[in-house]
Amino acid sequence: MNWIKQIYDSFNAYKLWFLIFIATCFLFSYLAWLAYPETFKVLVGLMIVFTLAMISMSIFMIMRKQKIIEAAFQNFLLEATETNEEILCKVSPRTHWPVIRRIGSAIRSYQAELNEQVIELNEYENYIEGWVHEIKKPLSLMTLILDNRSDEMSPLVRQRMLHIREQMLGDVERILYFARLGAAHKDYIFVSISLLAFCKQTIENHQPILDEAGFQIQFKGDEAEIFSDRKGLAFILEQIITNSTKHATQNQEHPILQFETVHDEAGNQTILHICDNGPGVFEEDLPFIFDKGFTGRRGTYTREATGMGLFLVSRMANDLAIQLEAKSELGSGLTISLLFPKVKQ
Repeated sequence: MNWIKQIYDSFNAYKLWFLIFIATCFLFSYLAWLAYPETFKVLVGLMIVFTLAMISMSIFMIMRKQKIIEAAFQNFLLEATETNEEILCKVSPRTHWPVIRRIGSAIRSYQAELNEQVIELNEYENYIEGWVHEIKKPLSLMTLILDNRSDEMSPLVRQRMLHIREQMLGDVERILYFARLGAAHKDYIFVSISLLAFCKQTIENHQPILDEAGFQIQFKGDEAEIFSDRKGLAFILEQIITNSTKHATQNQEHPILQFETVHDEAGNQTILHICDNGPGVFEEDLPFIFDKGFTGRRGTYTREATGMGLFLVSRMANDLAIQLEAKSELGSGLTISLLFPKVKQ
């Protein structure tokens, strides 16, 4: 069927010339009928055979020429060098040469700009990576001081310092995971995880932030075994916890963060609901909270909102095959649900 389409396309591309050629044959057939009526049938038969042969040969040559042009055009698009441009011009009609040369010049100009942008982006990435490694030095020093000189500072100062350190570590982690999400090869290691125990461990690692915000932590449901990457899952939980603490500071005096496990028999999956009793999200903002850079109406008066935390959560969840759902009512907090698929080990 493909060759039939090629024949039709070739005929359709030069149909005007083929129609002129056929009309000319009809004209000569009419003249032969007038001049040689006794041999008209023989002459017309020969003309029909000649016409079909010429049309067939023309279509064959057009198809062959078209393949050569297509190959040259593909090479030109893949690499619009002056050499490929000249090759394409040689196999193309002369009337197309000015257009080909303009296209080649435009592509090379855009490619040069793109190469400059790639170089600038690489330099920026190298700078950010260098900054991340440099910022770890004062963070390590801060940790050393907090561990060894805690008796020289008041409990309140130590708690505030731990809070600041956790915030800085969270910012650094976001940068590192953002770079990790764009990597071609990702070092995820999927293992069996006790979900509630893992949540409790994550809470302990971020206790200073929760204590500073005055959070009360609650756990509900039965222990559940899921299959996921520990680092990736910890990052998801950390970002959701951080998101709750950022907004709870403007809410009631006793904020609550609840972790609840549910087994969905119908969907054969484990669900983790993470709920807070913060200010909630506007109904019109809820479908977009996982979009990059989206802060919504509440972000206009919450200076900490960057629109990156939940975006990174959605990207990491997609890599780990975790479905995300969000529910909220204004003034009644936000619930983010993690749906873990059942995995046969």
